[in-house]
This record gives sequence, structure tokens and C-alpha cells, in this order.
Amino acid sequence: MKKVISVLTVFVLISCGAKKGSESSTALYEVLTEQTDGGGNIRFFEILTEPNEILMLQNDPLLKDKMKQDDINNSNYVILNMGEKNTGGYSIGVEKVEETDKNIIITVKENTPAQDAMVMQVITYPYTVLKIHSKKEIIIK
Repeated sequence: MKKVISVLTVFVLISCGAKKGSESSTALYEVLTEQTDGGGNIRFFEILTEPNEILMLQNDPLLKDKMKQDDINNSNYVILNMGEKNTGGYSIGVEKVEETDKNIIITVKENTPAQDAMVMQVITYPYTVLKIHSKKEIIIK
């Protein structure tokens, strides 16, 4: 009886593991890095579609191990930069990503510290880099 239960338990664990792997491979986007410091001085969103533009990201030590040659040819990259902030507690990220027949729509979410929050008095430059698993046109909201 113990052997039967052990075999069934192993079978269930293996089955669950296979489902998780297949779901993650169909994700529309991936957050490569989300940092509170290191971005640019002004607020901007940049879409990188051309291979020579994308290759520049490989110079960043946080990103070079997360990029493969196939990704450069089959994906677009997006840099979301929040600009200079006078305190800590700021971040920029993705609220949602939707795919239509013709394009990818990215809704950006900017997080700010609460009015009464205790934050570090330091200048920060929050930014996020996304990999979009598609070569469709990208619209940022």
C-alpha cells in the first residue's frame, strides 16, 4: 500500500511540474530588471525593436545574462524610465500587457511613496526593462 501511495504522489508531482513549465513559456512579457536607481534624468519610454538597438542592452551587467540571440531576433524590448526623484520610495512598472491582432498595449504603473511615508532623502532614478515576446507594434499608455 505504501508503494502505491508513493508512486501516485510522484506521478502527481511530476504532472503538476509539467503544467507549470508550459504556462510560463507562453507569457507575453518578462520583466528583466526593475531598479530604483540607475535610470535617466528625465521621464521617457523607449521601445527597442532593431537588433543593433537591442544589442546595446547587453552592455548592462544586469541584463547581459538574461538575453539570448533568439530573443534579439524574436522579441522587442521596452525601457520605462521615471526620471529624477528627490526621495526613495518611487518605482515604475507594468500594470498590464494586452495583445491585439495588430499590436501590444502596455499600461505603465508609476508608484509614489505615501504622503506620510518615511523615505530616504536621496535622489533616485527608477527604471524598468521589459522583454516583449513579440515583434508586433507596441503602444504605451
